[in-house]
Amino acid sequence: MARVTVEDCVDKVPNRFELVMLAAHRAREIASGSSLTIDRDNDKNPVVALREIAEETQSAESLRERMIESHQTQIEVDEPEEDQMALLMGSEVDRPVQDDMSEEKLLRALMEAQGQN
Repeated sequence: MARVTVEDCVDKVPNRFELVMLAAHRAREIASGSSLTIDRDNDKNPVVALREIAEETQSAESLRERMIESHQTQIEVDEPEEDQMALLMGSEVDRPVQDDMSEEKLLRALMEAQGQN
């Protein structure tokens, strides 16, 4: 039965390696309690998954998306940049203070502060 099912599925998912990945993912979903879209007929979960793919009650694209989501460990979230966040919160944006003191004036001020001329 499974051999015929695999041959039926190759029409829906041409890459056999991808077919194995999708069927395995669907079999795990079934094992974890997901509802069946076809009758079980005393078949085990991998065979049921292949039959669902062959009969197109589970589309390959939706299985692919669910498989990708199940493997993702970090979900991307767009966060506002610091300057925009500060503006939203009503605080001032941290910007460097413009100083018009030249290097020569700075050295003189440091020497005077140390008591030297």
